[in-house]
Amino acid sequence: MDKKRARLRRSRKTRARIAKLKAVRLCVHRTPRHIYAQIIGPDARVLAAVSTLSKELRGQLGYTGNVEAARAVGRAIAEKARAAGIEKVAFDRSGFLYHGRVKALAEGAREGGLKF
Repeated sequence: MDKKRARLRRSRKTRARIAKLKAVRLCVHRTPRHIYAQIIGPDARVLAAVSTLSKELRGQLGYTGNVEAARAVGRAIAEKARAAGIEKVAFDRSGFLYHGRVKALAEGAREGGLKF
């Protein structure tokens, strides 16, 4: 099994568990250059989205593929979630390991006030 197929298998398992709970989820996707975060409702509607490409973050960040950028995205998604009235989410890391930039985004979201 190659790396991408293993990640997608892990993501399917996680999303199936979250779907059973009917919880709002914080979905993370990363590429070598950028990181993306979305708050998705139980009905699969995107309620809030932030990435390193967002206008509010693009000017603040020097390089977008590092831990500092991921932490900034986490704080920004927490602000948007609180503005939408969301305080508790399930963390969907899309099969990525909880390490490095994914971990930094989660810590930034927790600093911003999200609970998961």
